[in-house]
Amino acid sequence: MKALKENPALIHPGKVDKFNVLKKELKPNKLMTFQPGSCVVFVFDTDVQETAILKKNLELVKSMCFQVEVLTVMQVLTFEDEIERSTDVVHAKDLTRSSAISDFKSAVNRMKAIEFINALKRHKFNLSKLWIGNPPKAFVFIQQDTERIKTSE
Repeated sequence: MKALKENPALIHPGKVDKFNVLKKELKPNKLMTFQPGSCVVFVFDTDVQETAILKKNLELVKSMCFQVEVLTVMQVLTFEDEIERSTDVVHAKDLTRSSAISDFKSAVNRMKAIEFINALKRHKFNLSKLWIGNPPKAFVFIQQDTERIKTSE
């Protein structure tokens, strides 16, 4: 996500706070950090189809945070799937020249933002194909807000 916010920004800039909204419930002290007029974006994979905690977190933010907009961005199904859909690589591991898919995410995490952007460019990254897949049925209650966070290319 950080690399997509750098120059040239492909998604609207903002603070990133890594938190697993599918597995951990938001605490009241976290909710108090959301200022009125701000926008909270939940970005998550849909490969694990447990949605009870996600539903609760969405309801908490919507009910307890005054004038806070909540957007949802679903990676369908995983980050690797998104890379394969939005670039010319057949296997996500090819983006980082990793020997196995298990090495892919750690290779991406080690990359500097500019290295990641350059790898995406080399592989004909198409922002319009990112985060557009249809989610599994367990997530049908969620609106896909990807177009709201993307800048114009």
